[in-house]
Amino acid sequence: MMAVPAIELSGIQKSFGSVHAVRGVSLAIAKGAITGIVGENGAGKSTLMSILYGLYRADAGEVRIDGQPMRMDNPHDAIAHGIGMVHQHFMLVDTFTVLENLVLGAEGGPLLAGGLAAARAELERLAREYGLSVNPDAKIADLSVGEQQRVEILKVLFRGAKILILDEPSAVLTPQETDQLFRILATLKERGVTIVLITHKLREIMAATDHVYVMRQGQIVADRRTAETNPEELAELMVGRKVRLQLDKAAPKSGEVLLSAEKLSLVDHRGVRLLDNIDLELRAGEIVGIAGVSGNGQTELLQVLSGIRRPTGGKLTVRGRVIDAHHPSDPAEMRTLGLAHVPEDRLRQGMVAAFHAWETSILGYQAQPPFCRNYLLDGPAVGRHCATLMDRFDVRPRAPALRSSNFSGGNQQKLVLAREMAQEPKVLLVGQPTRGVDIGAIEFIHRELVKSRDQGCAVLVVSVELDEILSLADRIVVMFAGRITGEVPAGRADERTLGLMMAGAHA
Repeated sequence: MMAVPAIELSGIQKSFGSVHAVRGVSLAIAKGAITGIVGENGAGKSTLMSILYGLYRADAGEVRIDGQPMRMDNPHDAIAHGIGMVHQHFMLVDTFTVLENLVLGAEGGPLLAGGLAAARAELERLAREYGLSVNPDAKIADLSVGEQQRVEILKVLFRGAKILILDEPSAVLTPQETDQLFRILATLKERGVTIVLITHKLREIMAATDHVYVMRQGQIVADRRTAETNPEELAELMVGRKVRLQLDKAAPKSGEVLLSAEKLSLVDHRGVRLLDNIDLELRAGEIVGIAGVSGNGQTELLQVLSGIRRPTGGKLTVRGRVIDAHHPSDPAEMRTLGLAHVPEDRLRQGMVAAFHAWETSILGYQAQPPFCRNYLLDGPAVGRHCATLMDRFDVRPRAPALRSSNFSGGNQQKLVLAREMAQEPKVLLVGQPTRGVDIGAIEFIHRELVKSRDQGCAVLVVSVELDEILSLADRIVVMFAGRITGEVPAGRADERTLGLMMAGAHA
């Protein structure tokens, strides 16, 4: 007799206006197993799990827990039925202790009848049983990201969850913290907890799961026992065509130094040191990758190098122009020096969402020929330019008159990259080149960056995706707490060494 699944979804449908996000999805999640759900950005996987957790209500279909039909109108219903969710961005109060965060929202529960002492005893029991050691009296702000994630998992277990949904759980972790997370998940599985893992990282699917479902365009297109598949097959199922996961590139031909930073520092108005004595060189014909957990100065480094913020100490030299606290620059001057910048946040800094695609395609370059004649914008020339970029960079749909906000995240990213790379810059700064981008577009973007390198451009790539840095970079620089903690030639780099540097633990 077949065991009753922990979760069954039958014919789930969900639309947002004219967008059909989930189309008749049916699946079964086995009890006490780790099941992965993968798919491109916008495939519907997060929407599906949000329905299961009660954040959205399905338009049609049925949810069954342990064989019983259930209605999930809100997260309280999900929690009452033993479902917990750990979100990509943690839901913790930084100024509260671990114990205070644990009981927050569960103040009326039976465990608080005896006060915080009972909650503390339960926390110690859970930590001991599941290997989730954490100091109950530590402030959240004083914990590492990995420890904060443990608190999120403990919160879910504290509320009695037997089904745990994790949404992109390793997005903010070092490789060592990710390995620790997988050990924790294995322990939870041994104790009978059912785990659903939403991730775009195929390596993690292969390492952690027992079974995997693949979603494409709102539908389940395949399910596999993990032991019977591989990353190449999963990638092809996600995209609908073969995808090259390995980037082919020749050895770099490094040339002259086009950008150098010496003792570059940045202190904000509160006196907080955001960049601390950064020394960095970018050479023609080379890709330098900046690795690090998000929030360790990478954003501020890009802002200073691109002229958005002025340094408070040290100096920056870009093709002979010396920039320091007394001789600042700005993005417009940097563009005249041959420096192009693809910002980390494309929506806030890379485009104006209400602008048409043809406007986005020249943003920052609108005063230059051939776009501007006698102080007037040449509409037909801009339209032709945008259409050419869309063809070259495979931006879909090929619609220069479409508003930028109506393109998918991956196509927005390709449009911004196309704009900057079309200027054939001498120095190209790229922040999070494939954030929120589908696996097929990742393949294309990586090839274009290597092509720029091979044409003599000095490329700086900042990414929290360690696989991306290892694949793209010729030389890897690691940042922690606003400092550079090490530099490694790409051929000698490995995840363990880089992970230690990313945590500030490398000697």
